[in-house]
Amino acid sequence: MTLFDELLWVHGMIRRDLATVRDLAGRVTNGLSPDEVAAELERLRTSGPLWKLKAGCLQYCRFVHSHHGAEDAMLFPALRRVDPQLAPIVDRLEADHRRVSDLLDTVEAAAAALDGDEEAEARARVAGALDELAAHLLEHLELEERSVGPAMARLSRA
Repeated sequence: MTLFDELLWVHGMIRRDLATVRDLAGRVTNGLSPDEVAAELERLRTSGPLWKLKAGCLQYCRFVHSHHGAEDAMLFPALRRVDPQLAPIVDRLEADHRRVSDLLDTVEAAAAALDGDEEAEARARVAGALDELAAHLLEHLELEERSVGPAMARLSRA
């Protein structure tokens, strides 16, 4: 498996799990009971490697933070070395990581604020935060895959 194949594999998991949690957020917005939410989150926690629920916030957010941190520290400097012409793209991807980090923090805070007595407003904040994250994160993943794939292939051969 090449570095690019690994990137595509991780991005596939991120997309899959984002779709799952967005579906859950929609169901929460529509009145899913706290017991049903807890049961669904437990199912997510036990059914996939990316899903852990801890203290009312999504482990998913931490996973994406970690993935982007590793790219910032290891992948992007290597891409700059192997293909200096990628510098503007890498700059954009790094800026995207900062924006996604802020959005992940917003999702975590909104999810942590939910309790058994939350109002529709709190539920809507979770769904809205996830929608905003999804829009930006999915665009970022597309750009990253499209723009750095050939350079990643060169890294794999080096």
